[in-house]
Amino acid sequence: MALGQFAYANHTNRFLGCEPLADQPFAIAGVPFDGVVTNRPGARFGPQAIRTASLMLCDGTHPVFDVSPLAHLGDALDMRLPNASPLPEVRRHIEAQAAALMARHHCVFLGGDHSVTLSLLRALKAQQGGEPLALVHFDAHCDTWADHFGEPSGHGTWTYEALQEGLVSAAHTVQIGIRSSGERAAREYVADQGGQIFTARALRGLDGAGLQPTIDAIRARIGQRPCYLTLDIDCLDPAFAPGTGTPEPGGMTSSQVLTLLEELADLHWIGMDCVEVAPAYDHAELTTNAAATFVWTYLSGQVAKRLQAAKGA
Repeated sequence: MALGQFAYANHTNRFLGCEPLADQPFAIAGVPFDGVVTNRPGARFGPQAIRTASLMLCDGTHPVFDVSPLAHLGDALDMRLPNASPLPEVRRHIEAQAAALMARHHCVFLGGDHSVTLSLLRALKAQQGGEPLALVHFDAHCDTWADHFGEPSGHGTWTYEALQEGLVSAAHTVQIGIRSSGERAAREYVADQGGQIFTARALRGLDGAGLQPTIDAIRARIGQRPCYLTLDIDCLDPAFAPGTGTPEPGGMTSSQVLTLLEELADLHWIGMDCVEVAPAYDHAELTTNAAATFVWTYLSGQVAKRLQAAKGA
């Protein structure tokens, strides 16, 4: 099928043009909330923009994993959220809707600002039986501030809150791409609690084989503990992702993120989110294309692993 035919055939704006969610093992869902951003708003429009960008991927066959997620994926569309309500109320709605999806599917969520991840982790920990999860966190920002400019919670506090609540295991938490300004207590919080941080500065100039020590260190730390992936698009340098609320120069490249996603596909992933895509500030769809490609790569790796396991059963 030609690209133009595929795009028109899937004008319904579901991720990769997949079918509505039914009994597929993998689910996409949007979390259109950006009520606690500290700089530029607009991430609530991220889910639909990422879906639109994903249509460029045609049949979705991944060049590394040689599979397409299409037959295994359904789109639940966007959560219905009371965006004008206080944050705790919004989070309760996110958690309840996420829990219903997680009970039946391996889920990927499209944000929304990064505050939504706390609700997703709460739902996922309960779904996994209450054991603290491993966490791989791509971001320019540490998100470990104890408050949000005087507010108790926001998109810059969720990692601190997740560790305080025991949602994730500090020893099994890895942050990648961190580089923003911040006092040492917040900036080094994950490391001080026993986790690991790969700053953007430490990763400068590394790609391909140069990333292997990083990959080996992450794999050794996480092991096969159930692990959640949260990917803030601002982990990328603004040259690769200008369409985000708080861009930070000196970030990662798209190829670095793809290498890490591809090489770490064998971890025991149990879910993912991609957040902070703000289409109003995008240029030439650079940001939405990157986000769609990262989500597609994650899904392709998990579908390939599932198919391989079925062959060996």
